[in-house]
Formats: sequence, C-alpha cells, structure tokens
Amino acid sequence: MAEYTLPHFGNVTIQNLEEYYDVDIKFNGDQIQIDLNFENKTIDTLRMDKVKNFIENLDKFDKLNKTYILHDYNDEDADTVKFYLEHHLEELGPDELSELVDFDDAATEPEKQLLTKLKLVRVGLYPDTEDNFAIFDYSIGVEITNELVVIYTDENGKLDYMTMES
Repeated sequence: MAEYTLPHFGNVTIQNLEEYYDVDIKFNGDQIQIDLNFENKTIDTLRMDKVKNFIENLDKFDKLNKTYILHDYNDEDADTVKFYLEHHLEELGPDELSELVDFDDAATEPEKQLLTKLKLVRVGLYPDTEDNFAIFDYSIGVEITNELVVIYTDENGKLDYMTMES
C-alpha cells in the first residue's frame, strides 16, 4: 500500500484512507487541532501534495485569514465578525471577559480589544470534496464560548465565505 508522509500526521495510507484523522499541534504558542476528512478511500499523490503544502504553510494562511477578519470587521455591509464580538460583549460581560479585555482602557474600545483576541483553534482539511478545501475556526477562547468565526477557503487560501457557528 502506498503511503504518504504528512507533517504532524506521519504516514497515511493513500489507497486505504480512514474517513477522519486529527492531531493537536502547537501553533503560535497555542494548541490547535488539524483534522483531515476524506469522502473516498483513495486519493492521488498530487492532491496529497496540496494537503502537505497547506499544512506547511498554515502560518501564511492564518495571516491571510486575519486580513479577511479585519476586512469583514471594517466592512459596514459585512456582519460576521462585528456580530461575533458584539454578541460576546453583551452575553458575557466584563466579569467573564476581564482576562481578555481591559474595560478601563479609554484608548481602545472593548470590541477592538476583543478583535485582537480572535485566535485560530482548528483547521479542517477536505482534500477530496468539491466545495471547500479548508475550514478555519477562530475563537476568543474555547473555554469561554463555543461560538466560532469560521472561514471557508479553497486550496490556495482564497476566501469562499465567512460565518459564525457554534
């Protein structure tokens, strides 16, 4: 059986795939999950090369996603990021957010402080599906909320759409 070596995952048998693989890694000082999701039992090595390249360049894709997040936040016609932040400021309040937000800071409003706390918590890769190649989950803290800003991209990191999910 042909095997393919992926960063963090090790050897994956590409002629007899499982539906799901996952691994936790350190990323920018935090723990994140990467998962691989397959619809088919086999995949070609060229497609796995794209997966490998994607995993090796997570930092680049995270930076790109942060530009999408900022653009969405600053776009008055978009509402995903702004709604996410407003929702948490209203629902959780100062006591629960005190470790993330300095409510006494007159220079930076709480919403903008919270915006800087959005961090990558999961990357889901779907290399053999027609739709999205990657799904990125961002959170202000999984111990605080199960709500996420979710970014769907193609294999090059190009934004398909962004939404809030739980």
